[in-house]
Amino acid sequence: MTVSNGPEQTPLSKTTIWVMAISVGVIVANIYYAQPLLADIARDFGLTVTQAGLIAMLSQAGTAAGMFLFVPLGDKFERRFLIILLLLGSSVSMGLVAAAPSALWLSLASFAVGATAATVHIIVPFAAHLAPPPQRGRTVGTVLGGLLFGILLARTFSGTMGALFGWRSVYGVGAGAMILLAVLVRAQLPESRPETSLSWPSLMRSCAHLVVRHATLRESALLGALFFCSFSAFWTTLVFFLHSAYGYGSAVAGLFGLVGAAGAAGAPTIGHLADKHGPRRTILIALWLTLLSFIVMGTAGRTLPGLIAGVILMDLGVQAGHVSNQTRIYSIDPSARSRLNMVYMVCYFIGGGIGSYFGAVCWRVADWPGVCGFGAATLCVALCVQSLYGAGWKGRSMRPPEGRETNE
Repeated sequence: MTVSNGPEQTPLSKTTIWVMAISVGVIVANIYYAQPLLADIARDFGLTVTQAGLIAMLSQAGTAAGMFLFVPLGDKFERRFLIILLLLGSSVSMGLVAAAPSALWLSLASFAVGATAATVHIIVPFAAHLAPPPQRGRTVGTVLGGLLFGILLARTFSGTMGALFGWRSVYGVGAGAMILLAVLVRAQLPESRPETSLSWPSLMRSCAHLVVRHATLRESALLGALFFCSFSAFWTTLVFFLHSAYGYGSAVAGLFGLVGAAGAAGAPTIGHLADKHGPRRTILIALWLTLLSFIVMGTAGRTLPGLIAGVILMDLGVQAGHVSNQTRIYSIDPSARSRLNMVYMVCYFIGGGIGSYFGAVCWRVADWPGVCGFGAATLCVALCVQSLYGAGWKGRSMRPPEGRETNE
């Protein structure tokens, strides 16, 4: 089946939606396998906590670079072929991590794993492109639910497998999974040939124009970065906190991914609410939920019920904010969804990389209260940003003359 980028849209089948959701979950997991394994990796290569946090940051920095390099090409080239090509590259990168003989090799390979995992952000706008407008929020929510399940269950898988067979085995299995996924994508996803014929430099210039023109994109990108900054600070340091407070290792840290999966289960509902009531309202609720989660973890996180409650609130809040932000940006310009997604997700993963690094720094300087304080402060900044944009602080000199954007 071939899908064009024309005005007629054929509704997505449930099979296609679920293949996309599973694909993004399996691909994005590559970036997060390391987090429950950081203590083991640090011990293997003689790294400090801060240096181990840098490894996690490099995979997210690689994702930001991959989105900058590859994702805009989804508006120019046939998407299915591009996805398969990046999946094969991802398999090679995962194999290089599994074979890493030194910390430098591991760092470079982790960056490559992140770069090729940018495939996710070609698939998500592809789903939004195929979905009819009334169901776009629900479709995006389902696919992003698969993404968050991948992020969270990656930790469960890697923590358990790493405890049983060593951290390198996780990446070996992941390399094989990428090859199997490439076969599935070739068999199940439709071809999609965009009408855009811009060169890569022109695509990059058009991305800058999109940022200048659309206040909604600027706001969503900044809020997404702040959400993910707080999220990454928590998950990067959780394994060290569990070892310090409870004596637990990587397997238990990975099991907390199952706790956070409760938030991912709400993704389709969040997308439906964003369709019905508007994403701005769900974003505000998401910000308060995520802030509350850090307050709960900071005050009651040294008890397992308090920590579990905080993880559920945090993952639900971050997922709600992410789905709502992406629902907004995909309504801005249907012909530029890959580029809009690139701008948003580059900012998102820059925020994640900053959170991974400074989460480790805060852990070293101020232990668990420092991590929770950093997360809470980040969410307070996000609430201020959301309030300022809601009150009309949008850089009016950069806005198009027709006035307020309807997708806000």
